[in-house]
Amino acid sequence: MIGASISRWTMSYFAAALAWLFVALALMVVGIGYPAADILSPDTLVLVHAVSIGWLSLAMCGALFQFVPVLVARPLFSEKWALPALGLLTAGLIFMLGGFLSLGGRVPPALWLLPLGAALLVGGIGLVVVDLGLTACLRPTGPARFVLVGLASLCATAAFGAVFAFALAGCAGSVGDLLLANGIPLHAIAGLGGWLTLTAMGVSYRLLAMFMLAPDTDDRQSRQTLAAGALAVAVTVAGGALAIGLAAGLYIVLSVAGILGLASAGLYGRDIAGIFSNRKRRQLELNMRMATLSFASLAGTALLGIALVSVGAFATHVGAFTFLAVFGWLSGLVLAKLYKIVAFLTWLETYGPVMGRAATPRVQDLAAEGRATKWFVIYYVAVWVGTVTLMVGEPNALRMAAAAMAVGVAGIVHEIIRIRRLADVASPLRLPGGAVVPHLLFARH
Repeated sequence: MIGASISRWTMSYFAAALAWLFVALALMVVGIGYPAADILSPDTLVLVHAVSIGWLSLAMCGALFQFVPVLVARPLFSEKWALPALGLLTAGLIFMLGGFLSLGGRVPPALWLLPLGAALLVGGIGLVVVDLGLTACLRPTGPARFVLVGLASLCATAAFGAVFAFALAGCAGSVGDLLLANGIPLHAIAGLGGWLTLTAMGVSYRLLAMFMLAPDTDDRQSRQTLAAGALAVAVTVAGGALAIGLAAGLYIVLSVAGILGLASAGLYGRDIAGIFSNRKRRQLELNMRMATLSFASLAGTALLGIALVSVGAFATHVGAFTFLAVFGWLSGLVLAKLYKIVAFLTWLETYGPVMGRAATPRVQDLAAEGRATKWFVIYYVAVWVGTVTLMVGEPNALRMAAAAMAVGVAGIVHEIIRIRRLADVASPLRLPGGAVVPHLLFARH
C-alpha cells in the first residue's frame, strides 16, 4: 500500500454510510419497522433498505474503490465515476424510501417514486459494477475473485429489486407480480449472502493478512470457500427463479442453498483461523480484536439458523437471525475495519508524501485504542441483547438495545473523526514540514 494511490471519495462513501446507519438506528429506536410492524410492511422495507443500501452497500463500495486496485496491483478503471455513483445511489435510495413511505400511507400517494428510485439505484450500481469489475478482472486471483462474484450477486440483487419496485407501482405485469409474491427470499440472499457477505469475505482476507503481517490464505482453500458461496448464490437465483416459474420446489432450492452457505461459512472460518495462527504481529490491535467478535457473531448466526431450522421455527424467528447477521457479523466487521482503514488512509495521505524526509508517527499513533474499546463493546453487547429480545418477542427491549447501539456507533464515529483530524498525534510528529491535516470527507491528493 505504500506509494499506492488513494481513492479521493472513499471517505465520502464512509461518511454517507455512517449517516444512513444513524438513520436506521433512529427508526429502530422510535419503533418504525420490524418487530413493531410486519416483516414485509412498508415501514420495515424502509428500515431494511436504509441498512442494506445506505449503510452496508455504501460502506462496501467506498472500501472497494480503495482496495480493489490494491488486490490486483492495477489502478482503478475510472476514479471519476466514484462521485457520480455515490450521487445516484443516494438519490435513488431517497426516492425509493419515499415510495415505501407512500405505500405505507405515511406521505401522500406517490408510487412513481419507487420505479424512479429503482432506476437511479440501477444507474449507480451500474457505474460501481463496471468500474470495479473492469478493475478486478485485470487480475482475477485470490480475493479479487470474491469481489467479482459479489458484484455479480449485486447485479442479481438490483435486478430483483427493480422488478419489485415496478411491481409495487403496478407497472410490472403478471410476471413481476409473481416474482414479488415469491421472490423476496432470492433478493435477500443475493444481497446479504452474495453481494455483502462474499465481498466482505474477500476483502477481509487481504486486510487481515496485511494488518496482522500474515501470509495470504492458500489459494486452493479460498477457492473452496468461494466455490461453496458462489454455488449457494447461483442455486438461489437460478434455481429459485425456475422454481417460482414452475410453481414448485422453492423450499428445496432454498434448503440446498442454505447447506452450501453453511459450508462456505465453515470454510471461511477455517481460512480466518489460519490467518490468525500464522500472523507475525502477535499483539492484536483493536480492529482485529473487535473483528473476532464479528466472526463470533457469524458463527452464532450459523448456529442459530441450524437450531431454528431443526425445530421448524426459522420463519418465526427470521427477524432475529437476520438482525444478528446484519448487525453482529456484517456491521460489526465493517465498523471494526473502518476504524483501521480510516487511520491507515489518513496516515498515507498525511505522512506518505514526507516519508524519508521527516520523522513521522506510526499508524497506531493516530488512534487512541484504549478510549475507543468501550464504544465497540457497547455496540456488540447491544447487538447480542437485541437478538435475544427479538427471540423472546420484546419490541420495547429491542428499542433500548438499538439506542445502546446508537451510543456505541456515535462513540466510534467520534473516534474516527479524531483520527481524521490527527487529534491524538502529539507534536512535533503531528505535522512535519510538508504535511497538512487531511480533509474530513475526501482525500486532498
